[in-house]
Amino acid sequence: MQTNELLQLFIEDIGTAQRLLELIDNEFQAMGERDLPRLEQILGEKIPLLGLLDQHGTARSKLLAAQQLSADRAGLETLASRSTDSPELLARSEELNQLLESCRDANQRNGRLIRANQASLKSVLGILRGGETPGLYDSRGGAARIAQQRPLSQA
Repeated sequence: MQTNELLQLFIEDIGTAQRLLELIDNEFQAMGERDLPRLEQILGEKIPLLGLLDQHGTARSKLLAAQQLSADRAGLETLASRSTDSPELLARSEELNQLLESCRDANQRNGRLIRANQASLKSVLGILRGGETPGLYDSRGGAARIAQQRPLSQA
């Protein structure tokens, strides 16, 4: 009975993780297009999926703990060795792990894009506020010396 419940949780989570990966990829595209309404919609769809994955992860851990097994790969392998569903249980577990790793990688990619956009925006705001100056060159190719920096609004 425990293995059937565990297998069902894996199967449900595989579908959830596939949908989450789609949303993370859509999020990357929307960030590139700077489509804020779409980003808000995607975030609204991602949050329940993440909650469901967390809830099912806890349920899997409890099912293993109820059998006095550790909530890791070794515990799962021990439970699988006692079951006739052993190959499918381990295969679904591996499939879910690979999908979650893909989600993690895609999410890190999105994080890098966000940090790059933040740095670019900070630089532009610094220029507009007069605190930063873009690298300027004089007629000989050397760095230009500007005596007084003025904000763009006062130029």
